[in-house]
Amino acid sequence: MSIQLESPEVEIRERRNHSILSYCGTAQELDFASQKCSLRCGDESFMQCSDCSMQRAFLQVGLIKDAAVVNHAPIGCAADFSLFNAIKRNSLVRRGQDTLELYAVSTNLQEKDIIYGAGEKLTAAIHEAFTRFQPKVIFITCSCASGIIGEDIDSIAGAAEEELGIPVIPIYCEGFKSKIWTTGSDTVYHQIVRKLVKPPKEKKNDTISIFNFEDVDAYNPLLAKIGMKAKYYLPLSTVEEIGELSEYAATGHICETLATYVAKALEEVYGVPEMKSPPPYGLDWTDAWLREIGRITHREEQVEKVIAEERKRIEPELTELRQKLAGKRVFITTGSSVSQSLASIVTDLGLKIVGQASLHHHQKFDTEDERVNSLHNMIKKCGDIKPYLVCNKQPYKIVHLLRQIQPDLLMLRHETISAIGTKLGIPTYFTNDVNICIGYDGILYVGKKILQVLARKNFYRNISENCRLPYTDWWYQQDISYFSEKNSPRKSGCHIKEEKAS
Repeated sequence: MSIQLESPEVEIRERRNHSILSYCGTAQELDFASQKCSLRCGDESFMQCSDCSMQRAFLQVGLIKDAAVVNHAPIGCAADFSLFNAIKRNSLVRRGQDTLELYAVSTNLQEKDIIYGAGEKLTAAIHEAFTRFQPKVIFITCSCASGIIGEDIDSIAGAAEEELGIPVIPIYCEGFKSKIWTTGSDTVYHQIVRKLVKPPKEKKNDTISIFNFEDVDAYNPLLAKIGMKAKYYLPLSTVEEIGELSEYAATGHICETLATYVAKALEEVYGVPEMKSPPPYGLDWTDAWLREIGRITHREEQVEKVIAEERKRIEPELTELRQKLAGKRVFITTGSSVSQSLASIVTDLGLKIVGQASLHHHQKFDTEDERVNSLHNMIKKCGDIKPYLVCNKQPYKIVHLLRQIQPDLLMLRHETISAIGTKLGIPTYFTNDVNICIGYDGILYVGKKILQVLARKNFYRNISENCRLPYTDWWYQQDISYFSEKNSPRKSGCHIKEEKAS
């Protein structure tokens, strides 16, 4: 399906990608169902976690260095301001750059604004953001409340843009539109391709763009080995750098969930090829990623030389790690593509994956190429994984599964569930920075961190003995899919008892 840039709004992921938030079964069953797009995005009758498209959109635009954001919402929606300010400052420090403050204001919508309209308030907030911050672009993040009013925000933004002389860009990310919070990222990418990316002045054949999180710079050391370099988007980019997205040799991304939409848009509109490979996690996937760069930039011989050298360099240390980690059982829960990428790494380290949970699942991607399908690639490399859960960060499900399986290690990425393993006495590896896990050195880094975590087994046991979880015995006796609607191909698919490893 082509990218529809003539519209200011993007089609939500439930319709475009057939995305789901609830599933219980095996990875192979999910892959088979996804090929037919046969699963639907249903609700849970009991929810502990969720997320908001507007928050995801704000995360993207709020971390652009010279942008200001008008949060067109009640003041409660501005609770993220303090968090993202810390993220912006800390992330710049990690990359060795000068710190910046978050530039954002809220329209502070009240009940009377919902009834009588808030156009004048929005205009005033745009002017306040311009006066206070002197940005090069102003983004308007729309909320559920502003969406209910039904005002012509495009016209308000257009008038302000003409008056101020900078782009003023609405981001239609109202939370009620989509249950899949990553739709918020799509709304931002859609508008930057429409409004900020410029036709290329020159081609930078030694540079690829990487759509990424705000983590450390780990791609450039890897790419330097083949005479290439990376530019990161969107967090910590400038408006000028965003305008240059059409000039790079290729578009890459840290995970398909984040950025296949913008990669396809850049390919369709400006002819910038999207890299058709898994992300560079683990041996085989890093090889494939580098070979895809070699194919696009005609560096095939150089890439093959680097692959051989890097594999030889890490082999002694990797062999030692495999010996120490052999037979260890791991449960992984992160965002969907990151979870599958971590599975690639731990398989190379010799661990056994005894369960997996992803926060959401997309039955198809905007790039309809099997090489850019992390679930399919994971099954090819790691085999079937069961149980496999899609659960929108629901702790009550994760706790239930972990009590059944009792893995040696829990790997996760999100703060909302980071304490679960500790409270259950399971050594827990919190992979907050996933950049540092990429490439050949990333495999070694993850292996060393796992050994450090496993060495603290008594610490986790002591914490567990002094913690009480809120769940009743009744819940532990139920099937894991008890509160789900339809997406469990086997009623007992995730109710699995295994013998605990000695």
